[in-house]
Amino acid sequence: MSTANTPTLELRNLEVSYTVRGIDRQVLRDVSLSIAPGEAYGLVGESGCGKSTAAFAAMRYLPRNGKITAGSILFEGKNIVDIGEGDVAKLRRSAISMVYQNPATALNPTIRIGKQIAEVFELNGASKTDALEMAQAALTRVQISDPAQVMRRYAHQLSGGMAQRVVIAMALASNPRLLVMDEPTTGLDATVEAEVLDLVRELRRDTGTAVLFISHNLGVIRNMCDRVGVLYAGALVEQGATADLFNNPSHPYTVGLLRCIPRGGLHKSVDRLDTIPGTPPALGTHFDGCVFADRCALAEDKCRSTQPQMVNISGSHIARCFHSDKASGLPRSV
Repeated sequence: MSTANTPTLELRNLEVSYTVRGIDRQVLRDVSLSIAPGEAYGLVGESGCGKSTAAFAAMRYLPRNGKITAGSILFEGKNIVDIGEGDVAKLRRSAISMVYQNPATALNPTIRIGKQIAEVFELNGASKTDALEMAQAALTRVQISDPAQVMRRYAHQLSGGMAQRVVIAMALASNPRLLVMDEPTTGLDATVEAEVLDLVRELRRDTGTAVLFISHNLGVIRNMCDRVGVLYAGALVEQGATADLFNNPSHPYTVGLLRCIPRGGLHKSVDRLDTIPGTPPALGTHFDGCVFADRCALAEDKCRSTQPQMVNISGSHIARCFHSDKASGLPRSV
């Protein structure tokens, strides 16, 4: 039963595998996180670390070769792992929405924009006439200055920023309690990205919607999210309030990620960006110990043979590392 203190979304010890050539390969490892009503939670990490898988799992929208092998997904206190497809569809229609990474592929190229948005309202019981009026209002809500004209267009006639606004309008049409945003600014130039992020921030403030924000852009996460989780090789290695995690990173991988952000005063002809030595593990790699041990300058034999548990750093700030007290002192790679 949902109460005022019940998280909108909670993942408990979630594990997900993909079947590749007949072999199950684990992509999420014992992931636990929660998002309170009205909170924005950012999930960061390198490409292939499992961020999007976590997002699709939260919506029960995994591809055919994906399956939840352990753990639970609670939406407003109810475990949705084992509910039927009809109930899942109802949730997506009325309570959970997603903004996809590429707005061009999220929109139907053969249907006018107005009709696509109106369909969302029709699915929730509105008449065709009312749905079209509500679709135009939805476009106005996302600060599109000429919604009537945009309603008549097809997806290929929209700029990247305009298409993303349309996708956000569709996602918010059902007044969802949870909005999942998977790399929503990928491919947008800096000016358009700033406009889209300002829009998301304003809409979140107005609606009180909980947001799961997936991104590899640490600057975006820092500006948009209340709390952050860092994912590596499918494992959550650090989690905490945004300010705590950015000011006091306590897992070597988080330290490395933050040091990869370009610093002021660097010049491309003289300076080099920091890097994290080594390469990410292949999909489904088995680990006896820490998932980051092979790339970590602090790793010892224990790190390779024993999986570390989360340790408390301060408040809600936790890190999965035997050497969390030494992480911030790691030497730079360049």
